Amino acid sequence: MKMEAYIRDMLLSAGRYVPSNIVKSYFLPKSSREVAEARRKLGEPIKGICHPSGDLRLITAAGITWYRADCPVPFDAQGELREEYIRFKEHIAAYADAGIRIFLVTPYPQEYIREAGLDPRLSENEARLREAALFLLEDLRPCIGAMQITNEMGAPRFTLPLNLDEACRYMGVQLAALYPRRGDVLIGYNIAGPSANVVKRMKPWRRYCDFVGIDIYIGCFAPVGNWLFVFDLMLRYIWAHAGKPVILTEFGYIGAGQPKTKAERQAILRSYGAESESEARRDIKAFAKRLNPKMQGYMEKNASGDWGDFLFLPDFRNHFYKELPKGFAIKKYPHTPVGQADFYRDLIPRLMKYPFMLGFCMYCWHDTDDCFCGQPDCPIENNFGITDIKGNPKPAYYAVQDALSEVRF
Repeated sequence: MKMEAYIRDMLLSAGRYVPSNIVKSYFLPKSSREVAEARRKLGEPIKGICHPSGDLRLITAAGITWYRADCPVPFDAQGELREEYIRFKEHIAAYADAGIRIFLVTPYPQEYIREAGLDPRLSENEARLREAALFLLEDLRPCIGAMQITNEMGAPRFTLPLNLDEACRYMGVQLAALYPRRGDVLIGYNIAGPSANVVKRMKPWRRYCDFVGIDIYIGCFAPVGNWLFVFDLMLRYIWAHAGKPVILTEFGYIGAGQPKTKAERQAILRSYGAESESEARRDIKAFAKRLNPKMQGYMEKNASGDWGDFLFLPDFRNHFYKELPKGFAIKKYPHTPVGQADFYRDLIPRLMKYPFMLGFCMYCWHDTDDCFCGQPDCPIENNFGITDIKGNPKPAYYAVQDALSEVRF
């Protein structure tokens, strides 16, 4: 599934299922026995963060009690434990020893193919896939409190080379294996935005889920729907459509970035040998070869049809120009350190007002210089941190600290 097909499928399914389920949510009970049982296991809401590092005391001082951690493939093709996994286990144990619970995210399909020669599209590999899921559960049980099967299936860069039906089976097979052995570990899956196409396909497997997660990035990646109340609507939607306890598995806000002027955008085009987008489009494959290797690889993997449309239409256009154009922000919350802080200060208190919510994980702990587009000064992925690139608190850190102090069931 290429990016264009993914967006088309996502929009069509969203139009069919999202509005009706938002309306339905106002007539449903706001909790369930499943929610009560999950809350009992947790004891308190999940107050998590992605990609923490550095001083553990600074993390716990913010009121953060969970670490959403991406787990590497445990075995190689010969069935031997991989060094990367051994280091990961030691890494999360240090957090667990400091009182931070682990929200485990299991590997992507492409990682199992690459690192273990385990192609989940082949039915003869399903037994190995179930064994791997059970191994992670038991081997990491002392550290983990929740287990999310992979991440954002449906998004092409995470899903490929599987199609959507294969990706949903990939999640379902593991959930079914884990369910009778999970004990007090909550298990589930997540979606990127509404992803009604995924939610619908996962219906046969939801009996094996303790939660369904949703990732929401309002005001960051699209120039539409950029109001804070859209978070409320999306949480209501997934509660009604999936009928399971809800975790906001990723959310955040970019803390720096602004529109480029026409002259600045043209200077970027000229640096790649084109005077205009039209000139670049005339031989887009040749133009793409002048881009950095990461950007080239991303386009080759995800673009189909007209590469010019992929490069020069949102959201990848913003990566190319390293900008956040006008309209890519929530009203009253500019992409500045103060705007980012205000976003967390105002949003966090409203997340737990819904009785079906189990908690949330913020994205992320620190700024980076490693955007997947290969440009260290790209604001799109690099400025989500509540601390700076050196781990020093930004205004958002203190806003999160204040807001988390009031979060409870």
